[in-house]
Amino acid sequence: MVLPPVIPPLSSHPTFVPAIGWVAPFVVMLLSIALLPLFVPKWWHSNLNRLKVAILCGLPVFVIFAINGDWHTISHTAHEYVSFLLLLGALYTVSAGVVLRGDLKATPIVNVAFLLVGALLASFMGTTGAAMLLIRPLVKTNSEREFRVHTIIFFIFIVCNIGGCLTPLGDPPLFLGYLRGVPFTWTFTLFMPWLVTNLILLIIYFLVDTVMWKREDHYHKFHERIEVKPLRIVGLSNFLWIGLIVLGVAYLTSSNLAHTYGIREDSFIALWGRDLALLLIGIGSFTSTPSDYRRANDFTWHPILEVGALFIGIFMSMMAAIRLLEVHGGELGIDSATGFFWITGGLSALLDNAPTYVVFFETARSLPVGPDAVAGVDPAFLTGISLGAVFLGAMTYIGNAPNFMVKAIAEENKVKMPSFFGYLGYSCVFLIPVFWAVSSYYLD
Repeated sequence: MVLPPVIPPLSSHPTFVPAIGWVAPFVVMLLSIALLPLFVPKWWHSNLNRLKVAILCGLPVFVIFAINGDWHTISHTAHEYVSFLLLLGALYTVSAGVVLRGDLKATPIVNVAFLLVGALLASFMGTTGAAMLLIRPLVKTNSEREFRVHTIIFFIFIVCNIGGCLTPLGDPPLFLGYLRGVPFTWTFTLFMPWLVTNLILLIIYFLVDTVMWKREDHYHKFHERIEVKPLRIVGLSNFLWIGLIVLGVAYLTSSNLAHTYGIREDSFIALWGRDLALLLIGIGSFTSTPSDYRRANDFTWHPILEVGALFIGIFMSMMAAIRLLEVHGGELGIDSATGFFWITGGLSALLDNAPTYVVFFETARSLPVGPDAVAGVDPAFLTGISLGAVFLGAMTYIGNAPNFMVKAIAEENKVKMPSFFGYLGYSCVFLIPVFWAVSSYYLD
């Protein structure tokens, strides 16, 4: 049996409740992530500058908790941050060792196949891993096409976001829920919304791409035919490493480790065993995979350093917001799964879906629950929060980390991507009606 990890909820040690003003650093941190890439993109591109903003926002909250002696919250948050970063780092490193080579004929069926495979992989190798594995082959396959923007946009919708809701490995918000006690297998209950949403979007994409394919002139269609090369996959051994990551996250919980080795659940091995395993898996993949495979994927450590720089500020600054929601969350008046879906999703689209998930997870945890509660949260509310964070992270470039990464790779390959508001227009047209229909049917 897979047991949830035992990292006690912060509410078990509510020794310090900050004033409402201490939420401001968290808000500033999220607004920085949303706005600075738009107004000072060159300055923001530096991970050192991102770290400066993160420390500026996170350090005051850290200090106020330290002054008031709430070291339990600080240590708990530090553990979550390290676990979060090690999981993303392991998935990113392993996925970079798998290389797709070749150039297929970019028909609507082939493009749909790319998106479908990405949707299936996203939940098990992470949206970032699946996106980085597939985006370059997809761009290359479509390089002779005249109309390519819609393909990249639907790739962001499906592979970078919606595909990743079946396991805690898929999207960062769900892993943060896992760290808060949500069982690894609970996200399998999201299968039907995942399936229906992806199928609807794949059908819509197929119809759109078919129209665009018919509009291609003879010049582009001719070059599309003569540039075809068989698809080849190298670095297949890394799928074994991905399997080890899945098993490690599912089974190396503090409860299982304590039971297996007859040790306390708060001992070092029980608390850090999974994280050490993820570190070793990442090192094993990196050292056993030929370096030219990673060079073929343009592998660098920049994206992981970016995540590390930003999330140290997010994790520190959100301590105050989480504590206040533990105490006052029931006063917000959100009392339906649909309400949690739209408010979590709306803020995920405008800010970042991982911290937004945490905020409303803690809000829901503060509400009365029945005997079927999951990690102290009503299962219907948890469904709304989880789907909202994962699905509506697709609404903007800043909703989820892979969105911007895919945009940058596409632009490097001379695909003229829409602006922030242009992309939002695509999202409103194609995503909002689908989300409304799915949430109306599957939520209360």
